[in-house]
Amino acid sequence: MSGTQLAERTDAIKEIVCDILEIEEDEVTQTSLFKEDHKADSLRAIEILAALEKKFNVVIDQAELPRMVNIEGVYQVVAEAAGW
Repeated sequence: MSGTQLAERTDAIKEIVCDILEIEEDEVTQTSLFKEDHKADSLRAIEILAALEKKFNVVIDQAELPRMVNIEGVYQVVAEAAGW
């Protein structure tokens, strides 16, 4: 995969997360924690999961939610589901 693809996918994930958490993109880093740093709750986590499934046309098991604590974790889960 090219660096451009990685950046585009990461940006798309970040955009979804920021939209649902109602925060600015510059407030989120690859490793900032949604719950601790951005006050996300479990409902928001499920909204993020659903939006990612729709955007990337994948199915993500809710058992993966504990891994989806930051942009890095979300990318890994989506990448596994999408076979990237």
